[in-house]
Amino acid sequence: MIERFYLKDFLSFKEVELNLNNGLVVFSGPSGSGKSILMNSILSSLGVSSCEASLCESSVTWQLDGEDTGIENDEINVFKHIRKEKSRYFINNQTVSKKSMSSLGAQYIRHLSLKDFSDFENENLLSMLDDRAQSKIGKIYTLKSKYKDAFLEYKSVKKELEQIEEEERRIVELKEFAAFEIKKIEDINPSLSEDEELIEIKKELSKKEKVLENIEAANAIFEHEYKVSSALESLDVDASFFDDAINELRAILDNAQDRFSALDDVDIEEVLNRIEALSGLKRRYGSIEEAIEYKEKKKLELQKYENIEITKDDLTTKVKDLSLLVESLADKISALRAKELKSFEADLNVYLKELYLRDAEIELKVVEPDAFGKDFMKIKLNQTELQKVSTGEFNRLRLAILAMKSEYMDQNGGVLMLDEIDANLSGEESMSVAKVLRQLSKHFQIYVISHQPQLTSMGDQHFLVYKDGEESKVKELDLNGKIQEIARIISGENVSNEAKEFAKELLEVNKCA
Repeated sequence: MIERFYLKDFLSFKEVELNLNNGLVVFSGPSGSGKSILMNSILSSLGVSSCEASLCESSVTWQLDGEDTGIENDEINVFKHIRKEKSRYFINNQTVSKKSMSSLGAQYIRHLSLKDFSDFENENLLSMLDDRAQSKIGKIYTLKSKYKDAFLEYKSVKKELEQIEEEERRIVELKEFAAFEIKKIEDINPSLSEDEELIEIKKELSKKEKVLENIEAANAIFEHEYKVSSALESLDVDASFFDDAINELRAILDNAQDRFSALDDVDIEEVLNRIEALSGLKRRYGSIEEAIEYKEKKKLELQKYENIEITKDDLTTKVKDLSLLVESLADKISALRAKELKSFEADLNVYLKELYLRDAEIELKVVEPDAFGKDFMKIKLNQTELQKVSTGEFNRLRLAILAMKSEYMDQNGGVLMLDEIDANLSGEESMSVAKVLRQLSKHFQIYVISHQPQLTSMGDQHFLVYKDGEESKVKELDLNGKIQEIARIISGENVSNEAKEFAKELLEVNKCA
C-alpha cells in the first residue's frame, strides 16, 4: 500500500501531505478543485504518469526485488519524482531512470480510467478459471505443470528438427563447403608454432654466410692458445681459467658451425613459400591455432551432416511423442476447465446483475496450443464484443472480473486507482459499484474519485479536495465532515437538512454493511 504521499508546487496545489490507510480511499470535492490532478500526481510519483510538480513522493510498503532492480529493500520504500530544470527519479534516494521506476511501479499500481484489456487477456482469464477448478476439483495445477514442461520441450525439439530439415535442404551445399574448408587447411597441414620456427630459420639463412666467415676468422685464436698458456705458467699464474674460457669458446663456435652447416640442405624458396602459405591462413583465421580449431569444427559439422538422417529420425519420433503428450495433457486441462466454465459464468453474472449490467456469455474456443493449453476464453456482454461496449460498462465488467479474481487471492493485490468510475450512473448503479469496491478493498488499496453519495459514503477514508481562493487544498474528513460533504454532493452548495439526514443514513447503513 501507499502509506504517505507528498506533493509540492503542481498547478493549483502548493503543498499536500496525505497519510493514507488501507481499504477504500475516496476523494471528492467540487468540479475543478483538482481531484484528477491530485490522482495524476500520485501516479507520477511512482513513474506511471508524468507531471510538472517540483516534488511528488510516495512511501510504500511494497517488497522490492533487489536482485532485479539493484535497489536495497527497506521496510518503507520511498519513490520520488523531482523536477527543476529536468525530471529526476529516485527510489530510497538512489537515482533510477523513469523507465525503471515505471516498470517497478506498474507491478503494484493500476489506473482503471481507460479501456485497458489486460484483465481480459487469455492468460489472466484462464488463470482465474483454473484457480476455481483447482479449489473444487484439484489436479489442474499438477496437470498444468506437466503440460508446460512437455510443451516447452516439444517447442525446443520441434525447433531443432526444423533446423535440421532446413539444413537437409542445403545439405549438399553445406557438405561441399565443409569439405572444401577442411581440404584447404589440410593441404597446408600447419602445426602449432611452425610459423615462428620458419621465421627464425629465414633469419638465420639471411645471416648464414656472414656468420660462417666470422667463425672461420675467429678460429685463428686457437693457433695461439699454447702461447698464452706458456706465458701464464712463466708468471706462476694458474691457467685453468684460461683453459675453461677457451673450451667454452670452442664449444660455442663449433655448435654455431654445426647449426649453420645444417642449413646447407634448406631450400630458401621452400621456406619463403611455406611462410607465405601460413601467413594466408593467419590472415583468414587469425592464427595457426585458430585455423586448426576451425578445421576440427568443420570436421564435426561434416560428421553431423553425414549423420543427419539418423538425428532427424530420432527427433521426428521425439516430436511425435511429445505432440501426443501435449495434446493429451491439454485435453485433460480443457475438460476440467469446461466443467468449471458454467459456474464461472454464473458467478460472474451475479456480480454483473449487482452492477446493473447485462449477462455475459463465456465460451472456450480451441486454438493452437501455447504455454497455457489450447483454450481461448471469449467473453461477450449480451452478445456484444468487449471492444464495442461503452467505457462505463467495460469498467464495471472489469470490476466484476477483479472481484471474482480477488475471491482466490491469498495476498495483497496492490493499488487500484479509479477516476469517476460511477459517473453518469443512477443511485442504485452507483451503490452496486460501491459494494463491489468495498469487497475489492479487502485485497487492494483503492483510490477513487467520486461525485456520487453512494460510493463516497462507502469510503474507509475520505479526503475533500477544495479551492481556497486560487489554491487547491486537501483535508481528511471526520464524521461530521463526511456528512457535510455527502450532503453537498446530494443537494449542491446550499446544503439542506434533508440532505444531511440522508447523508447520515447512508453512512450508518454502510458502516453496518
